[in-house]
Amino acid sequence: MVNKPDTVTHLAIIVAPSFNMAATMGFIDPFRAANYLDGKSYFSWTFMSEVGGFCVSSNGAGINTVALAELEPTRPDIAVVSTSWTPERHMTEGVGNALRQWARAGATLGALDTGAFVLAQAGLLTGRHATVHYEHIDAFQELYPDVEVIENLYALDGNRITCCGGGASVDFALQILQGIHGSALANAAARYIFHDRLRGPAAMQHPEGSEPLGAVVPATLKTAIQVMEAHLEDPLPIPDICKQAGVSHRQLDRLFATFIKKTPALYYRDIRLDRARGLVTQTELPIAQVAVASGFASQVHFSRSYKERFGLTPSRDRIEGRVPFEYRAWPMHRKPKA
Repeated sequence: MVNKPDTVTHLAIIVAPSFNMAATMGFIDPFRAANYLDGKSYFSWTFMSEVGGFCVSSNGAGINTVALAELEPTRPDIAVVSTSWTPERHMTEGVGNALRQWARAGATLGALDTGAFVLAQAGLLTGRHATVHYEHIDAFQELYPDVEVIENLYALDGNRITCCGGGASVDFALQILQGIHGSALANAAARYIFHDRLRGPAAMQHPEGSEPLGAVVPATLKTAIQVMEAHLEDPLPIPDICKQAGVSHRQLDRLFATFIKKTPALYYRDIRLDRARGLVTQTELPIAQVAVASGFASQVHFSRSYKERFGLTPSRDRIEGRVPFEYRAWPMHRKPKA
């Protein structure tokens, strides 16, 4: 991905309704800073969508986009798909054709947030490493077993590059900038936008150590949670988890009450239900199969627990959950009571 210093690298940013605005703008900003700092057009970019026009993001703000057909004859150097909720709806014939055409012409294809779903659905990630936002990793693994999904902030696999989104989009862009124009310009751009540390491709979405706000979770509690997360489909009894974490049942109860504000059993149930919700709203797996994959032997118990946690049954959530999460609680998206 290294260009000559006097070559302009063109990026096509393909967005879809409810894309993540912060991740998308975070990705572009290092390239803007690089152009500004050296007074040269190292990078140019075009915001695109399938039909063009104004595209609204998940936070209600929007951007004007160019229709894909207007750029298709010209290959971008890097094409990045930026989607968030319901990515499976956005791999249309037009989007797929454009991406495959650019791939054949030698473009680097990338993705932000859930954009990897679109690339995978187009058959452009087979045999590659890729990442998506952690909330969607389970669904991605179920849908695309021929893609090696990793829980890193971003994945660089030749001319396929993917990022989990959020603040990691800045690190992702700086890594690309460094690969094309070297460390000096990448460092200058990072300083200019007050990004004081470049997290590399090995950085995880949920690293060990302190929580983001500085509170340190005891190692035994972390171990217990890791054991739970490793056994979502076949849940372990709490005493077995205590044994693996090296802590008594009473002490584990105290740790969960202090730091999690839930009992170990309730927390364990909830993270299994959280996994289930991802599979319910992001895949077409049968509800009975989702229940088993989330550690529930009884579908009746699963549905009851699901409704208790999320306020609606799995079958209803499969329909209503297609509405972006941040809008579901708004009255305008609630069906009137009969």
